[in-house]
Order: sequence, then C-alpha cells, then structure tokens
Amino acid sequence: MSGVSTYLNFTGETEETLNFYKSVFGTEFAGEISRTGEAPPQEGRPELGPEDKALVMQVALPILG
Repeated sequence: MSGVSTYLNFTGETEETLNFYKSVFGTEFAGEISRTGEAPPQEGRPELGPEDKALVMQVALPILG
C-alpha cells in the first residue's frame, strides 16, 4: 500500500503546534524529534545558538491508521 507524506513548516512554534496535533488526532510521534542542533557541522555555516539548536528539524506524526 502506498502512502502520502505531507511536510508542514512553522515559524518558531513547531513543537507546540505538533503537540497540539498529537492531542487532536490521539496519536504519538513515530520516532524521536530531530532538532537542528543534531545536523552535522558544515564548513562555512555559522554556529547556531542554543535556541536555534533546539528547534524542530523533522518529526513524523501519523494521523491515519
């Protein structure tokens, strides 16, 4: 069976928004939340501050059985 993945982008309140969606759909994240601070360093890219490192980079939230 094929599936569909939708990517949503939020400015600054991603984790709060996705936790709200979890409660609405009665589901849990599929795996851990990936954060921007976990991305490997790249030459020429400036160092992120603590607040930026904590931002959500990706998470899966299944909403259909």
